[in-house]
Amino acid sequence: MNIVIREELYSGQIIRLTLNAPKANVIDAVMMDSLHHHLSEFTGSTRVKMIQFTGAGDHFSFGASVAEHTKEHVATMLDQFHRLFFTLADLAIPTAALVSGQCLGGGLELALACNFMFADETTRLGQPEINLGVFAPPASVILPLKVGQTRADNLLLTGRSLKPDEAADWGMLTALYAGREEMLKGVDQWCEKHILPKSAGSLRFAVKAGRWHFNRQLKKKLSQLQEFYIHELMETHDANEGIEAFLQKRDPRWEGQQ
Repeated sequence: MNIVIREELYSGQIIRLTLNAPKANVIDAVMMDSLHHHLSEFTGSTRVKMIQFTGAGDHFSFGASVAEHTKEHVATMLDQFHRLFFTLADLAIPTAALVSGQCLGGGLELALACNFMFADETTRLGQPEINLGVFAPPASVILPLKVGQTRADNLLLTGRSLKPDEAADWGMLTALYAGREEMLKGVDQWCEKHILPKSAGSLRFAVKAGRWHFNRQLKKKLSQLQEFYIHELMETHDANEGIEAFLQKRDPRWEGQQ
């Protein structure tokens, strides 16, 4: 099974990468390696005008692998995961997430990193990391930049999920559709109108200019939060307890100490 399916649309002007490990489409080390492989092929491209991400089946992604968040694996996992965000910033190709069903944790972080997010009515968006006693580094940087601190806190500190109408009210969605098929058709029409007539080179310059501040903040702060996560958070009892409790399918026993 291809863990990431690559489709070339409109004679290769649009690339669609499908996370293909249903039902959860967990973004684990194998999935991340495949994403890195595909993205590396677009460096210097003079033809690609958009990269789209979507999930196979009913869901976009349940997020990164919890098993890879354990203390002995987390440094490698975060380095591999965060390089995806740095690569997207450096490519400066317009990106879009096409979201159905659950889009949680690292899945939502990938979608948030995109320039555009399209969704259907089945979509649920959430950052549930706090329920495991940890936090979400990319979302901790990206959400305040995109939706403001108050709304970022609403997601990051509660672990709750947004329904699509609330996400639309927050300005997170480019467009909302009734179902997945309507979304795929609608996104094609949107791209035909707004992306395909443009110069691929000029789109890259526009992405670099429009995201100048965003990318500077992302690269600087995400690297800092990665160190904070590894060397401070993962030295606490509760962070390790939350991960272990999830893997063991039991309630966590918090101590509350930093």
